[in-house]
Amino acid sequence: MLVKTYGSTLMGIDAITITVEVNASQGSKFFLVGLPDNAVKESQHRIVAALKNSGYRWPGFRITVNMAPADIKKEGSAYDLPIALGVLAASRQIEAENIEDYLIMGELSLDGGLQPIKGALPIAIEARKQGFKGFVLPAQNAREAAIVSDLDVYGVENIKQVIDFFSDQNSLETVKVNTREEFYASLNEYEFDFSDVKGQENIKRALEIAAAGGHNVILIGPPGAGKTMLAKRLPSILPPLNLHEALETTKIHSVAGKLQKNASLISVRPFRSPHHTISDAGLVGGGTFPHPGEISLSHNGVLFLDELPEFKRTVLEVMRQPMEDRVVTISRAKLTVEYPASFMLVASMNPCPCGYYNHPEKECVCGPGIVQRYLNKISGPLLDRIDIHVEVVPVPFRELANEQSSEKSEAIRTRVIKARLIQEERYKESKGIYCNAQMSSKQLRQICRIDETGQTLLKNAMEKLSLSARAYDRILKVARTIADLDKSEDIRTEHLAEAIQYRSLDRENWGG
Repeated sequence: MLVKTYGSTLMGIDAITITVEVNASQGSKFFLVGLPDNAVKESQHRIVAALKNSGYRWPGFRITVNMAPADIKKEGSAYDLPIALGVLAASRQIEAENIEDYLIMGELSLDGGLQPIKGALPIAIEARKQGFKGFVLPAQNAREAAIVSDLDVYGVENIKQVIDFFSDQNSLETVKVNTREEFYASLNEYEFDFSDVKGQENIKRALEIAAAGGHNVILIGPPGAGKTMLAKRLPSILPPLNLHEALETTKIHSVAGKLQKNASLISVRPFRSPHHTISDAGLVGGGTFPHPGEISLSHNGVLFLDELPEFKRTVLEVMRQPMEDRVVTISRAKLTVEYPASFMLVASMNPCPCGYYNHPEKECVCGPGIVQRYLNKISGPLLDRIDIHVEVVPVPFRELANEQSSEKSEAIRTRVIKARLIQEERYKESKGIYCNAQMSSKQLRQICRIDETGQTLLKNAMEKLSLSARAYDRILKVARTIADLDKSEDIRTEHLAEAIQYRSLDRENWGG
C-alpha cells in the first residue's frame, strides 16, 4: 500500500514542501531514498524503538520511503514523525484518511516523545501557502508556528497523540497566539538603559547619531572605559521593530535553532556579540549545509565585535561585502542561498596592545611601531565602511560618584524615532533604503548638498587627514543625520564639523 505524508526542508530562510512517499510490499528490507543525510538515514532505529514503546510494531514488509523532490538534500532528524506515520498507515496499522491534509514534522525519542525542530516558522508559512489544513509539530515549537494566521497548528508531546488524532480517537487543541498583542506588549522591554551610564556624554551623543542614521560605529579606548557597557545599551535607543522586521528576524533565528522553547515572535532588536575566535562561516554563515551566521542573526539589530583587532583578518574581510549589500550569498556546487544581513556594526578596540596609548594619565609601554602594527590588523577598506570613529576616555571619579541620574534611553529613543521618520519620508520612493547610512552615491549628491563654506571645511579636512572617497561619503551621511536630529533641512557648517570629528582613526596622532 502506498501512503503519502508531507514534511518540509529549509532553503535559506524559506521552506520547501517535501512529499514522504511510503510503500509497503512483500519482502523484509527497508529502503530510504531521496538524498537523505546521515541523520535521516538513522531514523529507522529511532522509529522502531518509538513505535514499540508506544504499543505498535515495525511491519514485516518491504518498506520503501522516497522523499521527493529527490534532487534536494534532506537534512536533520525532523522527518522521523512523517516517516513513522507513513509506515503505520502503509502497513494498515492505523487508518489515517486525512493525513495528506496536514504537514507533519518532529524528531522522535526512543520512548515516542517528540523533540523540537528548527525552522518551524518558515515551515508554517509555506504550509499555509501550499493550502494545508494544519501543521502538526512538537509542542515546544507550537507557539512559534502559531504566529502564522489561517493555519491550524497542533502542538503534540508524543507520537501516540498524533496517531490518536489521525485515527479520530482523540482531538487536539489548536495553539492560538495573538501575534499583535504579544508583539506590542514586549516591544519596549530592554535589560539595559543609558540612565545607568555615568558621564560619557560625547559617546552617548555619537551613539544617538549612529542610531538615528543606522551608521556603523567603532569605539576606541583603554580597558575599563565603558565601551562594552555603552554598546550593550545601543538597542534600547534604536527605533522599535515593525511587524515585518520582527517576522523576518524571527524566521532567521528559527532556521538557526536559536529561539527559546515556547517562544513566539521576536519583538526587540537582536544584539549579537560573538567571541573573537569565531570562524569565517560562524560569522557570515555557511557550512556543509549552509546555516545563518552571526551577521544574519543580528539582522535588524546590532552586531558587536569586542576587541576588533583580535579577530582574524580573514573573518573581518569576508564581512565587507555584506556590510555594503545588506545580504550574504553562500554558494555551493549544488545550491546558492541568501540570508539577510542588514545590521548595525558596533566595534570596540584598545588603542594599542597595552591599552594605554593616548591615555590622559597612564603611559603606554608599547615599543616603536607596535601601535601602528596593532592598528594595521584592521584593513583600511573595513575602517572606511565604519562611519563613526569615537574615542572613549575613562570617566573621572567625580562623575562616577555623582548620584544624579543620566538621561533615560526612552528620551534618546524619541529623538531617534523623529529623525528616522524624516528619513522614512525622504526615502519612501527608494526601494530597500530606510536610513541615511543606506543611501547610494547618486542619492548622496542630491540629498547631501553643502554650501561653499562647508565645501572649504570639508576640503581642508580631506587634505589634512588624507581621507578616501568613501570616508568623504561617510562624513556627508553622518552630517545629514546630525541635521535630521537638529530638524534642519540643510547641512550646516556645524553639522559637518561634528561629523568630521567622528573620524578619530584618521587623525595624524593615531598610530604614531
